[in-house]
Amino acid sequence: MRLLITLCLLLGSVPAFTQYLTRFEQSSGRQTATYEEGIAFYKTLAKHFPQVRMTEKGLTDSGKPLHLVLYSSSKVFDLKKLRAEGKTILLINNAIHPGEPDGVDASMMLLRDLLIHPARYPEAKNVVIAIIPFYNIGGALNRNSTTRTNQNGPETYGFRGNARNYDLNRDFIKSDTRNARCFASVFHELDPDLLADTHVSNGADYQYVMTLDYTQKDKLGGKLGDFNNQVFLPFMYKHLKTAGYEATPYVNAWGQTPDKGFVQFPDWPRYSTGYAALFHTIGVMTETHMLKPYEQRVKSTYAYLLGNIRFLAEHGRSLAKLRTEAKEAVKTQEKFAVTWQVDKSINTQIDFKGYEAEYLPSKVSGTERLYYNRQKPFTKTIPFYDTYKPLDEVTRPAAYIVPQGWHHVIALLQLNGVMMKQLEKDAELEVETYHITHTETAKVPFEGHYWHTDVALRTETGKVGFRKGDWYIPVNQWTNRYIIETLEPKGVDSFFKWNFFDTILQAKEHFSSYVFEDLAAELLDKRPALKQELEAKRQSDTTFAKDGNAQLAYIYEHSEYSEKEYMRYPVFRLMKEIRTGNPD
Repeated sequence: MRLLITLCLLLGSVPAFTQYLTRFEQSSGRQTATYEEGIAFYKTLAKHFPQVRMTEKGLTDSGKPLHLVLYSSSKVFDLKKLRAEGKTILLINNAIHPGEPDGVDASMMLLRDLLIHPARYPEAKNVVIAIIPFYNIGGALNRNSTTRTNQNGPETYGFRGNARNYDLNRDFIKSDTRNARCFASVFHELDPDLLADTHVSNGADYQYVMTLDYTQKDKLGGKLGDFNNQVFLPFMYKHLKTAGYEATPYVNAWGQTPDKGFVQFPDWPRYSTGYAALFHTIGVMTETHMLKPYEQRVKSTYAYLLGNIRFLAEHGRSLAKLRTEAKEAVKTQEKFAVTWQVDKSINTQIDFKGYEAEYLPSKVSGTERLYYNRQKPFTKTIPFYDTYKPLDEVTRPAAYIVPQGWHHVIALLQLNGVMMKQLEKDAELEVETYHITHTETAKVPFEGHYWHTDVALRTETGKVGFRKGDWYIPVNQWTNRYIIETLEPKGVDSFFKWNFFDTILQAKEHFSSYVFEDLAAELLDKRPALKQELEAKRQSDTTFAKDGNAQLAYIYEHSEYSEKEYMRYPVFRLMKEIRTGNPD
């Protein structure tokens, strides 16, 4: 600290620099800013520098507003004008997990340095920088020094859960929290070209300070996916190595050591990078290594963020053009993958710098425990499985129709920029209808939900009646990926899997067996085909053959008396466009 002040004195810049020193710098890299200190720091910058604007973007679950800090070297903050001038946008999201505050301190110092020493950073002239100082405000306020058990500093920090104990990096698609809904509003206002979401990793030990968890190339798709892998990532890895923080892909090696290879982390839409990919934005979660000193972690995050600015200055126009092309292409794309699986037949060979894994007797249990021997560093060529192939694909319908009663679904679609219009009159329309034939449901909650998996469907085509005011959602928009991956029930993070439609999984009416007996007999007499189906099931299922109530239920479910809403997915696929309710 004294050396820093002495240097400033020699340079004659003490008033212009020392008043903007962060807690991180004042503590020689041991401490991180509190929420109050961080917000006050940005307010000071916004007051002193016209290149900075700080705004409040709605309440979070904590009761406090989400702040957005914008940097524009031209002092113009009209995003349309800035886009027209060829400026590209970097969005930095900090403290989604406030116990991982590396980006909080790195962003404060980086913005200050851009403002005080603009001549050192000419690349910033062409980039608009948007910073969310603290995304998880509730977690940042819940400050402690124990919950990050495995982490090497800072001395105190925030908590992973937000004010309602949600993990916000599981909430982007379902948006249970005010935080997520605020983020969606900010994200679509900015339409960023790059997203940097700052984190600290858990898991294996290795030599790197920085690892990158980035948008999966196949899910991003097309030329944009190629650009991500062939231009953006090589640029960033080279930049980080030059800066002294050689990096590797996020080490997704849970349950094993990484020396045999590992799989790229799947960026499902619940996560920031997967959510961003739905809207053709390249996203990266920086994952600094928990066991490295806090000072190194912050400085490597600073280097990464500066690299993003330099990348956009050099390649921003190309990226913006590719994003525009991707937005146009998706409007007419016919097939969409909604689930993916790793292709283990393909891998990328990477040189990985780790430590030898050894097993020693545990001093606690006496059993074998894993130990990474830092006295035995290695560099090995290992397989990195970074290719995903579609598992379930759907054909794009002309439109979806969502009955107006599902207003919470409509609200999320509208929040995410989906264009739609209400039907102008009652109508009976030919649609594809899904029926849920099977689903597995978790026995314990995950992020506030009993998540559904292993969804099986039966599809019927026929006429369904809709009412004036039901929502017509054309699938000819640049938001098509978001529309399809949320509304198709087999989608990995669909609204169905997140329990938005669980009321259809419970019948609301039924029958009394002793009353239905006579009617069931009449139905079998009138419908020989149903009688044959019942007999065939008796022959194939001895348990069913001995269960009278099960046989009555079978007849009921295959009759006109069964509820049409039960197990019928209430989002309907219209395969041909209609005029009624078609958006202008």
